[in-house]
Amino acid sequence: MPAALKSPPAAERVYAHVKQAVLERRYEGGTLLTEGELAEAVGVSRTPVREALLKLEVEGLLRLYPKKGALVLPVSAQEIADVVETRLLVETHSVRKAAPAPPQLIARLEELLEQQREQAAAGDFAGAATTDRCFHAEIVRSGGNEILSRLYDQLRDRQLRMGVAVMHSHPDRIAKTLTEHGEILRALRVGDAAEAVDVVTRHVGWFQNLAQGAVR
Repeated sequence: MPAALKSPPAAERVYAHVKQAVLERRYEGGTLLTEGELAEAVGVSRTPVREALLKLEVEGLLRLYPKKGALVLPVSAQEIADVVETRLLVETHSVRKAAPAPPQLIARLEELLEQQREQAAAGDFAGAATTDRCFHAEIVRSGGNEILSRLYDQLRDRQLRMGVAVMHSHPDRIAKTLTEHGEILRALRVGDAAEAVDVVTRHVGWFQNLAQGAVR
């Protein structure tokens, strides 16, 4: 079989399967996963399952319990607070620097906003959360600071998981998100840095509401 057509190693397949399911909340916080169930689901032996679960434990998504399985960790109030604080620091700086936005950034944000509208209308919460994250990441990357972009990228998994959780627990929030993304876009288009910062602060700061009680 040509190298390009070979399947990824077994441990990588298990890792990708479990991680995607956790981020999309198909495996919700508090779920106990067993090696046998995962091995059967992915079609592998238990050895690569153990390897994948160890990696996911290091990433803070699971906690392993010998002879029992792996517990999917709920999103904690502290994690929400930490992510929001970091996002506010990075995103307010980035959106201020981006205004007035160049045409290519405006075009890309318009494309992502339309994509998110379509995903929301179709009930694709996982897809909408991914596009939401991309919308903000484009603004951060536009500043050309690679160190800041890498820092922001480290929040990716946590942002996706929180975003999907929000859309499930607060289905009315996605309409507000789309409105606020439109407001950010308009402020960047006209070069109103102060307005862009204000909208981003309200938009990201809303997630602090989740810290009142951890979401799963």
